[in-house]
Amino acid sequence: MEELLARVTARTGLDAATAQTAIGHILAFLQKEGPGTEVGQLMAALPGSESLVAESNAGESGGGLLGMLGGMVGGGGVMALGQKLMAAGVPMGQMQPLGQELFAFGREKVGEDAMGPIIGSIPGLNQFV
Repeated sequence: MEELLARVTARTGLDAATAQTAIGHILAFLQKEGPGTEVGQLMAALPGSESLVAESNAGESGGGLLGMLGGMVGGGGVMALGQKLMAAGVPMGQMQPLGQELFAFGREKVGEDAMGPIIGSIPGLNQFV
């Protein structure tokens, strides 16, 4: 996880705490929306990823105005992830570099056979990788 954090902070300019929170949100999103087998392979290849996901899920109250609006418009998917990332302090312009770095790292660790189905199964995700 240290290597991934270093790469994300170098690429995006985010501070380590924001990058760590953002990675946790993305991994939690992948667990929820992606194919279980492949996401499980990715999680297993990223030591510390389970704790980041747990922190992300613990911070998810589903309340507040954004949660209410998301529920009203059937929110979810990549748009909801984008809202979480912005709320965590990730500027819109840094979301794509963040995703690109995370998915490049994932490809290095588990290969395209795992990452391809993850990206392909989630509508809209390919624009961030």
